[in-house]
Amino acid sequence: MLDAAERLLIDEGVEALRTGRIADEAGVSVGSLYQYFPDVGAIVDALARRYLGEFEALMDELAERALSEDWGDLVGGLIDGFAERYRSEPGYRALWSGRHLSEELLAADRRNKRTLAEGVRRVLVGRGLARDGAALERACFAAVLTADALLQEAFRDHPKGDAKLLAEAKVILRRYLEDVASR
Repeated sequence: MLDAAERLLIDEGVEALRTGRIADEAGVSVGSLYQYFPDVGAIVDALARRYLGEFEALMDELAERALSEDWGDLVGGLIDGFAERYRSEPGYRALWSGRHLSEELLAADRRNKRTLAEGVRRVLVGRGLARDGAALERACFAAVLTADALLQEAFRDHPKGDAKLLAEAKVILRRYLEDVASR
């Protein structure tokens, strides 16, 4: 059912997420849909949580690679990794660009960004590029918030991402993290 909702989200946008449409797309009765999801909000929540979990897993994977491989450009590697996820997950882009998210989901998104920031912190400390502490934690969170805003904007009207804006995001974040590392 979630896969059917995701297909509708990708093909037609959030407006298409209605219980009857989702049930038809999934090949189930509306009653069956209601056994698992009491309303469209619960479906949106489930999709969002799926995407958040995937992004956290991606951060773990990228952090491990950044710590075990010789990445000449840490910021570029992280931005490119997340940009590729934006390209491959059109449902994520469609869902998070709307204004239909509940307060609970917005709070989950903020927690997700803190988890992503923890991954950045882990890489910077693990590579010996910054001293650990509260200031680094705050700086990594600021970097993730900045990257998120720039990635969302880069993909707002460009399914493959605005390459020039993504390049600017890398410049901004490299300079910021260089400053953070020098503190």
